[in-house]
Amino acid sequence: MRDGALTRIPKIAIKRIVSRRGPVRLTDKAAESLSAILEGKARRIAKYAMAQARKNGRKTILKEDIDSYRLRFGD
Repeated sequence: MRDGALTRIPKIAIKRIVSRRGPVRLTDKAAESLSAILEGKARRIAKYAMAQARKNGRKTILKEDIDSYRLRFGD
């Protein structure tokens, strides 16, 4: 995938995540909005994790790179 390409977490996946929290429904537009927010957050985490991997001389992102983001910036 090229940088900046629009990808979204599928609406069905978003709706499944929300429905596991309780008996609530989500409109398609709400699912699209939440998907965009989560996609943006995932990109920020991935960018940070890639930098951590490179800083440590690796081309592979490890769990510790992702965990490092959470420790530094929180949820």
